[in-house]
Amino acid sequence: MKTLAIGDIRIDRVVESEMPIFEPDFLFPDATREALDAQRQWLEPHFVDPLSGKLIMSFHTYIVRTPHHTILVDTCVGNDKHRPARDFWHQLSNPYLEDLARLGIAPEAVDYVMCTHLHVDHVGWNTRLVDGRWVPTFPNARYIFAREEYAFWQAKAAAGEEVNHGSFDDSVLPIVEHGQAVMVESDHALEDHIWLAPAPGHTPGNIVINIEGGGDSALLCGDTIHHAAQMDYPEWSSRFCEDPILSRQTRTALIERLADTPTYLLAAHFPTPVAGQIVRHADAFRFKPRG
Repeated sequence: MKTLAIGDIRIDRVVESEMPIFEPDFLFPDATREALDAQRQWLEPHFVDPLSGKLIMSFHTYIVRTPHHTILVDTCVGNDKHRPARDFWHQLSNPYLEDLARLGIAPEAVDYVMCTHLHVDHVGWNTRLVDGRWVPTFPNARYIFAREEYAFWQAKAAAGEEVNHGSFDDSVLPIVEHGQAVMVESDHALEDHIWLAPAPGHTPGNIVINIEGGGDSALLCGDTIHHAAQMDYPEWSSRFCEDPILSRQTRTALIERLADTPTYLLAAHFPTPVAGQIVRHADAFRFKPRG
């Protein structure tokens, strides 16, 4: 992804992994091969792999640099995490920190870490393994968690459930225990030009992040939209949505609001080239990647 400038704010991306990963009807239980085939012409080769037919997805962090702060949005899966139910995430050893360093970012220089929600693939690099203990990867950062989101998963953990493949225990609770978590409302403003907005459905406390400056704007939508195929079929909620009906309503409203506007959409899992805009197309929508 080329650096995106929103006024005097700069947005970059660090990719942990990008690959064809899910069959369409696995990620979207309502998907049919016929429906997807009808859109293959524009989805291939960036969003659907022409050989396997699998959805191409990226797992990445956005780096948002303002004149005042360095902010990371969503922290992928993480290294050394025990995820046996997802072999492609189990005990990873990726050069994530080295990739941050190539952008001139040391862990100590990060001011905020913001998680759009607390699923396993959005919190992993919150912590790293040091001498057998999970410690905050970014020692000087404040980690911004939506209060409603944290309370939902905390209740499940208190009931004895294994939460999000164990990531609540190894990637969220250590942040709280080290005193670096900041619980905020879902409309919290981080700076004058960066603020959260509630986007419930995928999870109860799911949020999106709005950025404005210099007449430009971007919206980091997390998993409110998983894949470009949802431009044609916004009614398709993922199997990982806690409330599929509410997720559909939130996603549809978001797509309709952004359509034919100059606002850049930055999703959590869109593959390269990532940034783009939503445009109307016949009776549906398209994602138009940034040139």
